[in-house]
Amino acid sequence: MSRTPTPSTGKLYGLARVAAVRDPPCSTYYSRRHRRAYPIEFRKRGPRTPWSDEALSERIREQIAASPFRGEGHRKVWARLRVAGVRTSKARVLRLLWQAQLLAPQRQAEPAVDNPHSGTITTDRPNRKWGIDATATIILEDGQVTVFAAVDHCTAECVGIRAVKRTTRFEPLEPLRQGVHEHFGGFQAGAAQGLQLRHDHASQFMSDDFRSELAFVGIESSPAFVREPEGNGCIERFFRTLKEQLLWTRHFQSIPELVGALEEFRALYNRHWLIERLGF
Repeated sequence: MSRTPTPSTGKLYGLARVAAVRDPPCSTYYSRRHRRAYPIEFRKRGPRTPWSDEALSERIREQIAASPFRGEGHRKVWARLRVAGVRTSKARVLRLLWQAQLLAPQRQAEPAVDNPHSGTITTDRPNRKWGIDATATIILEDGQVTVFAAVDHCTAECVGIRAVKRTTRFEPLEPLRQGVHEHFGGFQAGAAQGLQLRHDHASQFMSDDFRSELAFVGIESSPAFVREPEGNGCIERFFRTLKEQLLWTRHFQSIPELVGALEEFRALYNRHWLIERLGF
């Protein structure tokens, strides 16, 4: 309108007169005209990443295919990318996994309730507290068998594992013997002095023979709270990993075959499984 001539004199109205009547000032007009002439490319702050979404998605698929484990979350995929020299953010990895439908299925969260556990069960150094428990699986020849295992509450390392058909009070001692031999130099009187053992109130763990052998090697019994598995959460989390990565993904013909697979998984887990609270 500033270029329109007036009916009386034929002179142009001019920008100043138009701006005085309308709301936008002259600076707004000049700013908009400059932006139309020289458009600005708006983008996120910081340096540009060398990885496009397509290229990064391909690297994510390579890491998932190369991993010896199944169902790992976006944090571990992100950590494996860092080791491979691919620098990106966890949020971007999560977004690409979600878009490609590569996220592992998760159970729905239960409604939040007050947490009765105000402390922690992890330790700041290895061989201060171990946890032991049992789980069950099925083999083709013998049906249901029991798997006993023990883990370290600091490193999450599996210190011993055993599969048996009959769950007598003597069977859970075998994973402990494996761990004491490996980490304390031998199974002898007072060898594991200062070590605590977290367990539930199953009959095998509360038997006199089991508790007597703990006392023999100097292990202090540390029972969890009744009907609160959070108190033995380290071994419970290991059993979840064991089931998802081995017991639920393979069929076993006999107990010796299962025992061999458990020993192989124990070595693989102790060497390569990533733990978030330990910085992956």
